[in-house]
Amino acid sequence: MRCHRCRKPANVEIRRSRTAYCAGCYPDWFRQQVQDRIDHERMFRRDERVLVAVSGGKDSLALWHTLLQLGYQADGMYIRLGIGDYSRRSQAKSEAFAERHGLTLHQVDLKDDHGFTVPDLLDTRSGKPCAACGTVKRYHFNKVAADLGYPVVATGHNLDDEAATLLGNVVHWNTDYLGRQGPVLESTHPRLVRKVKPLYRLSERETAAYAIISRIDYILEECPMAKGAKSLAYKDLLNALEEEQPGAKHRFLVGFLKEGRAAVRTGGFDQAADLHECARCGQPTTGDLCAYCRMADRGRRKAVLKDAKYGRQPIAGPELQADR
Repeated sequence: MRCHRCRKPANVEIRRSRTAYCAGCYPDWFRQQVQDRIDHERMFRRDERVLVAVSGGKDSLALWHTLLQLGYQADGMYIRLGIGDYSRRSQAKSEAFAERHGLTLHQVDLKDDHGFTVPDLLDTRSGKPCAACGTVKRYHFNKVAADLGYPVVATGHNLDDEAATLLGNVVHWNTDYLGRQGPVLESTHPRLVRKVKPLYRLSERETAAYAIISRIDYILEECPMAKGAKSLAYKDLLNALEEEQPGAKHRFLVGFLKEGRAAVRTGGFDQAADLHECARCGQPTTGDLCAYCRMADRGRRKAVLKDAKYGRQPIAGPELQADR
């Protein structure tokens, strides 16, 4: 195949549009796709500081790199989740990227700062590890952004992620989640920052191609705690469909955003219903204590028991210290 722009031999094929690009033209095409989505969805302005949620993987680092190439004011945010060697390697990739490009990378250490790690949340009422991890990430990305004055948080969710999430919500008819799904989640409280997904129309393969061509060093392995996650099964189903019908994932997601989401929202969904501040941490919630604070209490208790079992000095959060 030939490059759609310069007619040189192509390196990356975009099957849904029947086009292809060489390594020289592809990064410009990729960045233009991101810019188009930022403009079309009014995600953020040139004068706004953006906090990029960084994991050390291809999607978040490719997004951070792209925003910098497009001239945006983008800093990074990494959470030390405590998932063994995987967390140590992903942290190293994130720090190396920031150092190489002279960027600011804010970090939160769950164990040192909050007294527990994501593995401590296993076998608690918080649910499966991916759900608990998602709660941790959303909480801290929002809190750090709000505390430091960033008006918007950008995540590296790609087309594959969003289509799999949509399929899961349709299978289980999670209408509240369907009503919230989209590339922009507006702020509905002074302590909630706007959340955006500039890569939502770009596939995982396309993002990986950008990272490779741009020589971005990212962690290759998947999180070991994601094994058996339903989202992976949904991705496999969609990948099989995509193989037979190129563009199926794109049509599924974009069709929902254009037609289906509005129908779901007519069912009385109210994103800002009864939000007030958590009695402990001050973050927006619908109850007295937010989901993160409740979950963190359970994680700390398990961490204390584990530390006692192995004779380690526990690192207790302020709530456990107050009990002594």
